[in-house]
Amino acid sequence: MKSYTNQRRLSLIFRYILLALLAIIWILPIVWIVLASFSYNDTGFVSTFWPEQFTLQNYIGIFTNPQYPFGNWIINTLIVSLASMIVSTFLTISVAYVLSRLRFRFRKPFLQIALVLGMFPGFMSMIALYYILKGLNMLNLFGLFLVYVGGAGLGFYVAKGFFDTIPRSIDEAAEIDGATKWQVFIHIGLPLSKPMIVYTALTTFIAPWTDFIFSGIILSTSGNPKTYTVAYGLYNMVHSSKGMMAQFFTQFIAGCVIIAIPITILFVFMQKFYVNGITAGADKG
Repeated sequence: MKSYTNQRRLSLIFRYILLALLAIIWILPIVWIVLASFSYNDTGFVSTFWPEQFTLQNYIGIFTNPQYPFGNWIINTLIVSLASMIVSTFLTISVAYVLSRLRFRFRKPFLQIALVLGMFPGFMSMIALYYILKGLNMLNLFGLFLVYVGGAGLGFYVAKGFFDTIPRSIDEAAEIDGATKWQVFIHIGLPLSKPMIVYTALTTFIAPWTDFIFSGIILSTSGNPKTYTVAYGLYNMVHSSKGMMAQFFTQFIAGCVIIAIPITILFVFMQKFYVNGITAGADKG
């Protein structure tokens, strides 16, 4: 018995040491980015972990730089992300609820087709989307919003798994009392699916907020820096011309820290609902 207790104790110690090492490896780059954002450097890449000289000039400079309007980038990205979050969340939850609760002829083929389409990464269609939006003269923020919302309905599988766990007897009792399908969805389905709504809203907000691929393709022809999103604008800050990397690299890092703050705050306050949404949606497919 004593030998078993010692073995178990050693196993726990080894696991904690391994987890601590993994945590250090994971958090070290984040700490470096934060420290580098406060460092004074005009020679390019920050090669030291601890800054030789701390300064707030990087954060001040990125908001006062007339050549690269960081404030406009944040506003553009926030508008697109919020609009995409609202519409995408409604579409995803609606599609998931319909496929979970209703039975119709094309239901199973649709589930199979959606599963196959979901296996293909979205960036495979970016060239086709570019020429479609170009033909419609929509290579702008509204066109980018349509791209994010366009495939939202295909992300219903996790939400459908959540709705499948809600007893159908609740819906049947409401329908016996005279409630319509829409009323059941609004007054019963949505209140019971709060964790899933938060999970879907977070994921659909983060995708446009951090996206570079589609924003780079769709907004690359505008030529107006004020119409860029944060990801594409920061990329242009350090790649638009020779010498920009050395001049604006620390401002670029400061911008990365700034755009990470809203996501971090959202996850801190919504972590409980986010985890509940993932685990509940994985219970039943």
